[in-house]
Amino acid sequence: MKNIRIVVVEDEAATARSLIQILHEADQHITVVKTLGAVSDAVTWFNDHPDSYDLIFMDIRLADGLSFDIFKQTTISRPVVFVTAFNDYAITAFKNNGIDYILKPFDPDEIKSALDKYKNWTGAAERPDGPALVELLAQLGNLTKSYKKSFLVHYRDKLIPLETAKIAWFYTANEVVYLRTIDDSQYIVESTMEQLEQQLDPTLFLRVSRQFILNRNAIIEAEFYFNGRLLVKVKPQPDEHIIISKAKSAEFKKWMNS
Repeated sequence: MKNIRIVVVEDEAATARSLIQILHEADQHITVVKTLGAVSDAVTWFNDHPDSYDLIFMDIRLADGLSFDIFKQTTISRPVVFVTAFNDYAITAFKNNGIDYILKPFDPDEIKSALDKYKNWTGAAERPDGPALVELLAQLGNLTKSYKKSFLVHYRDKLIPLETAKIAWFYTANEVVYLRTIDDSQYIVESTMEQLEQQLDPTLFLRVSRQFILNRNAIIEAEFYFNGRLLVKVKPQPDEHIIISKAKSAEFKKWMNS
């Protein structure tokens, strides 16, 4: 049986390792030729290695942007299995275009199904690329733009709409999530931090720690801290320090530099 050369595009190292392990367990005739964690790195690699792979497993949200940006800067002519945390309406777009998806957290059976679908496609007259892929990207590109533009918060006996762009940061303590606006007002949000990560535009907001999601426009500076960590100063300044771990620092610097 022919060996399948796979490229994994995933910015979370632990997630990439988990996916690779499941791929190897699903089929012994698999070689992961490259793991890429950023749009810029992927564009460079695919430009330099147009024929070095057979199949791509690609996360939608990467450290420096959306994976759809890769297709705007290089030619991808091989089938793609997208990794997504989107809801059912986005999944429908995948299925209608004949390209598979994997919903996080990974289900080994779904990964095996994606591999089986690729094998069925191999040698077929109609490949899962070309116009079908372009159409899929156009659909999903539109879907990914629908981030929350405002939050409706309670204040005393009132409901107040707040523009998302005017929120400086989100903070969680004792299982309660708060937001602080740029003009230094604070409100409780009826969302979890995990839900907010999906609702917020990743070019504008980043979860820098378990407790904080920051708006890039609220960041004043970042100082080098102990053991490779970063101390971030924002406006308005919270009551406690915002410290980014060594593992998260690289993603933060890429995000701020994008």
